[in-house]
Amino acid sequence: MNVTSAFFRFLLVFLFCQNIAVSGQVKPAKPLRVGVAGLVHGHVGWVFESNKRGDIEIVGIAEPDVELAQRYIKKYNLPASLIFSDLNDMLTKTKPIAVTAFTSIYDHLAVVQACAPRGIHVMVEKPLAVNLDHARQMEALVRKNPIHLLTNYETTWYGSNHKAYDIIYTDKSIGSIRKMVVHDGHQGPREIGVGPEFLAWLTDPVKNGGGALIDFGCYGANLVTWLMQGQRPISVTAVTQQLKPDIYPKVDDEATILVTYPGAQGIIQGSWNWPYSRKDLEIYGQTGAVFALDNTRMLLRLKSNETAQPYQTTNLSSPYNDPFRYLTAVVRNEIKPKDDLSSLANNMIVVEILDAARRSAKSGKTIFLEPEKKP
Repeated sequence: MNVTSAFFRFLLVFLFCQNIAVSGQVKPAKPLRVGVAGLVHGHVGWVFESNKRGDIEIVGIAEPDVELAQRYIKKYNLPASLIFSDLNDMLTKTKPIAVTAFTSIYDHLAVVQACAPRGIHVMVEKPLAVNLDHARQMEALVRKNPIHLLTNYETTWYGSNHKAYDIIYTDKSIGSIRKMVVHDGHQGPREIGVGPEFLAWLTDPVKNGGGALIDFGCYGANLVTWLMQGQRPISVTAVTQQLKPDIYPKVDDEATILVTYPGAQGIIQGSWNWPYSRKDLEIYGQTGAVFALDNTRMLLRLKSNETAQPYQTTNLSSPYNDPFRYLTAVVRNEIKPKDDLSSLANNMIVVEILDAARRSAKSGKTIFLEPEKKP
């Protein structure tokens, strides 16, 4: 065989292999078709940023406030044809695979009522529901109609919280949990300048279910439920106050919730009175402690006779680093929520804690949770 023929044979084999490699590549999946229910929640920008990234494709937006809808259309350079004044009309005409709810908390139930019978998955902003009755109706709809119902919290995507969980349950570095303290909140929604459409329902005792107790107590309830691996607490005790009744006359602006478990205790502090914004977590075990200072910075004191050492976490990998990547992966059965931070199981307990906290604050008594009733 001469050099020329050998070269051509090599070239043919190379091109054949390249063709196999190219044809064997997995084509990127199309963006998930998503409908947006409501624009009155201040976190709604998150979904539009994901739409720009190409993670999802917004196929319709249901918002009866024309002026508000036009504001977002202009801000994100979207076609006006996406806007519908009625949720059911939007669902019928655009046929989304999933819907993200940016309504008031009270309206979460209506979104699930519209979506579940159509087989459309739903992700709501925290918390799941305005009260336990709404949550149970939503849970019943999910049981009847096989959809995913997820709840989105900013802190779900914090690498620090997940590192803390791994230290406790994978590394087993600090022994069993004895106490958890969660701080969440800011100076107040009006003080930080939230939009008028957001402020209107956020300070409404019906549409939000309360003030700081609901708005920021839910973060702590979500995290302690996850850290306790889905256990329901034995009891809930709460104290709420109105430190700024001239600004927030209808709802609490200060809340402390104490939840007890066999062998452990959780303290949840939600406030519209912090001097700065915060979402941090302290976990004390039998032999050490872990402090999640923000989304990546931590302090670790893994032994009682050592000083706390700073630790920097890495960002979580996709799809666990973003609510819309996570939603897409769940809908496509690439991951299963089980009892994680976004799951319905976790968030039913969250609403149960918040409901008991509201009753405790009103009555001045500790609320003991009844044994769970199996469906």
